[in-house]
Parts: sequence; C-alpha cells; structure tokens
Amino acid sequence: MNGPEKSDPATVTTKPANAAERSGAEPGEPRAGTEGNASGDGALRTPSREGASHGLDRVRRTARDRKTERFTALGRHIDVAALEEAFFALKKTAAPGVDGVTWEAYEADLGRKLADLHSRVHRGAYRALPGRRVSIPKPDGRQRPLAVAALEDKACPRA
Repeated sequence: MNGPEKSDPATVTTKPANAAERSGAEPGEPRAGTEGNASGDGALRTPSREGASHGLDRVRRTARDRKTERFTALGRHIDVAALEEAFFALKKTAAPGVDGVTWEAYEADLGRKLADLHSRVHRGAYRALPGRRVSIPKPDGRQRPLAVAALEDKACPRA
C-alpha cells in the first residue's frame, strides 16, 4: 500500500459526478461551472418525443451570440412542421406572386404541397421564382417598383 508511486486511498481527492445542480459546499477541488451540458436545456431525452428542442434553437442562439458567424446548410433543419408553422404565419390577404397562387388556394391541399416543398428543399431542387414586378404610386405622383414574392418563397425563408 505504501510502495513507490502509490497513494493511500483516504488521501486521494475524489470528484463528484456532474450533476444538474451544484451544491455550495462541493467536496474535492473547486472547478469552473460547466458550459450548460449538465443542467440541460429542457429538452426530452428522446428526440422523437413532443417537447424536444428544435435544431434551429441552437442556430438562433449562436446567431445572437456570435454576430459574425457564417451558417451553411441550414436547409437540413427545415421539416414539414416548420414549413406549416411558417405558412400559417403568412398574411392571408397578401398579394400573390408571379405564380398567382393565393393563401387560400395553397391551403386547399396543404399537407401534400408542404411535403412536396420539403422534398424539393432537401433534394436541392427548390428554386425561388422571380418576383412579380408591380409599381406602386408615391405621394409625389411617381411610381415605385416593387417585387412580390411567391407564397412558397415567403414560407421557406421564414421556416
């Protein structure tokens, strides 16, 4: 027990396992707090369960914390539920785009259309339509050009 390079177990400092809550009098060496992995973010442990944190929450946090961060491949975070939420957040009375599709017409077969849109986004086949060009009058009598985006082109970036 007292041989070379051996320590008495009673004198070896043991560190407690990480816990979500840290007590005021922690035995062992004092350490800096964890970066958030011990306390959790409120998400359920099983990703398929309701209430799980959405992948975009981390993206939003990173964008807020690191203003110069560049993001690539954000399309993988888009799912049908996010597209549906984005669709219902759009104005129902907004002008239709170059394709002429209104909010009510798109809602008619919403499940199939959103599944198709989701498929095109993930395959890389989705391309935004050109904006419908209109001119709106200014108070001084001149015209101001305006581009009206198609419905899907409004929903995708929002999702």
